[in-house]
Amino acid sequence: MADEIKATGRRKTSIAVVKLVKGKGRVFVNGKTLANYIGNRPALEMMIFKPLALTENMENFDVKVKAVGGGIASQAGAIKHGISRALLQYNPELRQVLKAEGLLTRDARVKERKKYGRKRARKRFQFSKR
Repeated sequence: MADEIKATGRRKTSIAVVKLVKGKGRVFVNGKTLANYIGNRPALEMMIFKPLALTENMENFDVKVKAVGGGIASQAGAIKHGISRALLQYNPELRQVLKAEGLLTRDARVKERKKYGRKRARKRFQFSKR
């Protein structure tokens, strides 16, 4: 195995470049620890650790991430996608486990653009009959 495994994950407008390095299971995002970066959000923490937990690699790797764009939740989704893709490079036999949980699929849902003559993408202005 190489010194580090690099992969990119995406979600909405967020992009996360993930590096897996041999370590003790710590996660650093933009130079901060995961707890400091996402705050008190256990659901997002569980989401990020899901690919590592499923493949039983929690204590094998340190994860270093550079995340840009979007919000914290969107970045967490991008990190999860990036970790999954990096694990696949590390061991292609993990594909079946990761694919069954839907971790290799890029979630392509993005915000719909605003249309003219509307308040938002689909919301109309208030209608007054009289």
